[in-house]
Amino acid sequence: MWVLILLGGGIVVVILGPIYVSEFGELNWLVASVIKATVAIILVVAWIFILSKVKNLIFKKEINS
Repeated sequence: MWVLILLGGGIVVVILGPIYVSEFGELNWLVASVIKATVAIILVVAWIFILSKVKNLIFKKEINS
């Protein structure tokens, strides 16, 4: 779980933070924010999926032992 948190934080700060769009005039900030929010939501869904799989794996080991 801590690896996912650190990895996700690194992705958000290093990759998502500096994203800048310069093709939409006054709406640059809005387009960049939508892109950042979409990627962040996708990452959260991926983390939930991964943690669910890890939880199931741990519980299966507990039941079998």
